Amino acid sequence: MRSFEEYRSLINSHLTDLLPDLPDESEVLREAMAYSLEVGGKRLRPVLLLAACEFAGGDTEEALPYALALEYIHTYSLIHDDLPAMDNDDLRRGRPTNHKVYGEAMAILAGDGLLSSAAETVTGEPLKYRDDPEAMYCHVRAAHEIMSRAGTSGMIAGQTADVTGENRKATADLVRYIEEHKTADLITAPVRAGLMLAGSDDVTLGAFTVYAKDLGIAFQILDDILDFEGDAEILGKSTGKDLAQDKCNYVCVHGMEAAKKELHRLTEEACGALAAFGDAASFFGDLALQLESRNS
Repeated sequence: MRSFEEYRSLINSHLTDLLPDLPDESEVLREAMAYSLEVGGKRLRPVLLLAACEFAGGDTEEALPYALALEYIHTYSLIHDDLPAMDNDDLRRGRPTNHKVYGEAMAILAGDGLLSSAAETVTGEPLKYRDDPEAMYCHVRAAHEIMSRAGTSGMIAGQTADVTGENRKATADLVRYIEEHKTADLITAPVRAGLMLAGSDDVTLGAFTVYAKDLGIAFQILDDILDFEGDAEILGKSTGKDLAQDKCNYVCVHGMEAAKKELHRLTEEACGALAAFGDAASFFGDLALQLESRNS
């Protein structure tokens, strides 16, 4: 398997491949979509998809369109999250948010465009394998995994709970629901989709699903911690917003000490879920440990 940076470099070198060629009348849409895609980022989700596929013996070239689609979905969600009607952020990764550069209407359309491009990609890719029913089935499963976890019972459900949970008493159950769907679903999707593309068995899928869900929840808890303790300059966005907006934040409900303990517990559990695979799965265990100590 490759290193995280090698996967990340592959993603970055193909980042705009799915963007449409548009006439002058709507060229600004492509420009706005590209602006948020190219502002930077960890590329965690597409890297996980490529790594999971390669771990299971799959072809990363075949998996690349799905990995890009996931980054498009993630980016669209950030554009919409930053809007005044949502989190109302001025900065994303140290640069002005999309609506600050292109206006609210174009930011909404840029998010819509990224989601549409992702959907067109993942529904079109399986058609390339119409003469190979087994391969086509793997691709259809992966496509459905991505779109369903990004959809109204997945990420959007979590975002809805996050928005409607503002200014009301947060509960542990509500916080966990938001973590599982707003964040963890879009981390579980790439891991499962990558394995599906490679035709993984149910045992492997089950173990990696536990890993990915734990990783996703831990990722969100650390985001909650960083909103209190993080450096805004390093994060590239404002801090303290969860408390100011009365968000359903893990730290607000459970306290900082409990949040850090749960972060560590989930990280250990994620690593333990893959213990049966030994060194072959070291990429994923190492990544979980690295994410536990991130500062951005």
